[in-house]
Amino acid sequence: YQQYPLFLNLIMYIIVAAIAGWAINYSIDESMNSLQGVSPPVRLFPIYFPIGNLATGFFVIFALITGVVGISTSLTGLHDVGQGFPANMMSAAASALITWTLTLLAMGLACKEISRTLEAFTIILSRTQLLCVGSLHAGAHEAIIATPISGRVW
Repeated sequence: YQQYPLFLNLIMYIIVAAIAGWAINYSIDESMNSLQGVSPPVRLFPIYFPIGNLATGFFVIFALITGVVGISTSLTGLHDVGQGFPANMMSAAASALITWTLTLLAMGLACKEISRTLEAFTIILSRTQLLCVGSLHAGAHEAIIATPISGRVW
């Protein structure tokens, strides 16, 4: 049952990475046209984002990083959960926790302006990733309890 949240998050992280990548590409293409006669705060970030506010540049970069890390975490988590060993389950749970903290970082910047799809997906992902972390930790605990201890104990 831990695979369903991982698969859902994989699809959502792919969408977040694709939208963030598009936003960066759009901003790079439009920077030269938009920078004519602009005041000095534009120099805060090397890429000028003609959409959103001053936090948009940082948000898009963090969303792209979160998307890529989330995709890798979901893929490795699906593999680890498929194995079913307690060590693999703990590894998947730990990487899901790290991804959740990155998602919360991006969500904090998304809360500055909630008007576009990328912000909405990031806020939704912060909740579904928390569900995934809880599910993986519960599954890891269950796998540890179900594994018999064998061998000599010193």
